[in-house]
Formats: sequence, C-alpha cells, structure tokens
Amino acid sequence: MTTITANPSYKLEFASSPHVHSRWSTKRAMWMVVIALVPCMISAVLFYGFYQLLIMAVSVLFAVLTEAAVKYFRKREITIGDGSAVITGLLLALIVPPNFSLVFTALGAVVAIGLGKEIFGGLGFNIFNPALVGRAFLQAAFPVQITTWTVPNYAVEGVTSATPLAAFKFDKVGTEVSNMFFGNIGGSLGETSAIAVLIGGLFLVFAGVINYRVPLAMILGMVIFGGLFWLIDGTTFPDPIFQLTAGGFLFGTFFMATDWVSSPVTPKGMWIFGLGISLVLVMIRLFGGLPEGVMYAILFMNGFVPLINRYTRPTIFGEAK
Repeated sequence: MTTITANPSYKLEFASSPHVHSRWSTKRAMWMVVIALVPCMISAVLFYGFYQLLIMAVSVLFAVLTEAAVKYFRKREITIGDGSAVITGLLLALIVPPNFSLVFTALGAVVAIGLGKEIFGGLGFNIFNPALVGRAFLQAAFPVQITTWTVPNYAVEGVTSATPLAAFKFDKVGTEVSNMFFGNIGGSLGETSAIAVLIGGLFLVFAGVINYRVPLAMILGMVIFGGLFWLIDGTTFPDPIFQLTAGGFLFGTFFMATDWVSSPVTPKGMWIFGLGISLVLVMIRLFGGLPEGVMYAILFMNGFVPLINRYTRPTIFGEAK
C-alpha cells in the first residue's frame, strides 16, 4: 500500500480570471509598439523636417499629462507607466499633417485621452480607438488645418502637396506607386511611407503583439471590394495596389484597427471586423465627399465590436442554447 503525503509547500490559490497568461504584459506590448513606430517616425523627419519631432513630443506630453491629471482627480492609481498614453499621443501625432500646429496637437491629445479613453473608465474600457477620437475632433474643429498638406523635402517633378487620394478623386491624376511606397508624397506624418509602415507592422505580427487576422482581412477586403469596382470601370476607380498604398490604409491596418481593446477578441470576429472596415472605406473613398476614410471606417466598425464579439463567441463544450 502506497501512502501519499501532501507537500506542505503546495498552496491552493483562489484568484479571478484570467488564469492563463501570455508573455505579453500591457507595458511590454505598448513599448513594442513604440519600437515598431520608429520607422514611421524616421520617415516623417526625413521627408518633412525636424519640426515633426516637436509635434510628436507635444502630443505624447499632453496625452501623458491628461491621463495623469484624470487619474489624480478621480483618486485612482496613476498608470502612465504602462505606456498606453504614450502610444495614443504618438499615434495621434503620426496621423496629422506635417508642420501641424502644436496648440492644435495638444488639444487633440487631451481629447484623445480624456474623451477617447478615460471617460469610459481608462485602459481596457474604451469603445473607440483613442487616437482616432482625437483625430476626429481635430477634423471637426480645424478642417482646413487638418487637410493642409506639405510638399516633401525630396519632391521631384510631379510631386505636389496634395495627397494621392485627393489628386485622383478630384483631378483624376495618378501617383507613382514607387513614391507612395517610399513616402515621397503629401500626407500625414506616419502614413506616407508604405515601406516604413510595413516594417513596423510586420514586426508586430511576427513578434506576436498583434493578431494577423485583422490586417490580413483588411488587405483581402481592399483587394476584393476595391478590385471589383476597378474591374467594372478602371478609368473612374483606382486599382487595388493604389488603394492599398495610398492614404492611411496600411497605417490604420497595422496600428489602429489592431488595437486590443477596440477590436474583436474572437477569430471569426476579427475577420468580420477587418472585412467590414475595408468595405466601409471603399464606399467612402469611391462615393463619399472625402478622398480618405480610414479613420471613419475604423471608428464605425469599433461601434460594432461588442455585437461582433457576442455573435461570434465560440460555443462552450456542452453548452445548450
């Protein structure tokens, strides 16, 4: 007969979920995103000058200060060390035009944190992407300044301050894919260089910081929906390659739509979410009054995330409906 003696060093621990943890803490993941944004930051300075660093610094500073102030007045733990406010400020800075007003940038950062994040309860509770909330505020409050573009430092003949999407939509003027790939075009700070965005975005995918499903769904959706209209009328509608590399599509794909909090948590939901963003974006770009619509498409689909999560929840083993 074998006697089993309990090891007194073993402890039975009672704790709330989650019980399974990954190697990614919030803090570590946030700073990995900062690293991934470095190519976009370098591209912005390279094409538009060192003033852009001031825009980034002001945006990050006011985002952090706003979060700290809100936590202080609500008598809650100040959590600026987790990096989420830094990410929001940096993302906001990279989706404004070159040489944008520092005052307006600060206001956008305050709104991004105050209304986009803290009003919902802070990190993990916000419904919409905070940086896009700040950008939407700037779009509504300062429509002229937010759509005033700058000619890149290395502009060649045929390169203007107009964005490729605006040039095509209003003047039917195309833009060389090579210029859009490297970033020698008009546009927001972090969005113009496709290669810079891809380097950072793919780094996040292969590092496991973001799930591949949302970016892949968005890219496939743009190819399918954008390609369909291009096949119908190639003179009126741009080709899918142009749609993929122009504007803020790639930046939104890897850095905005993949936000852990405001995107679906189920695999099936991620596909629906990504395809939905591309569908809405194609409709705005081709038939709306604005040449670009990444911000609105992502915010629109953010609102459906709770519903998507609810109806794509995997069936629990043994569950009876």
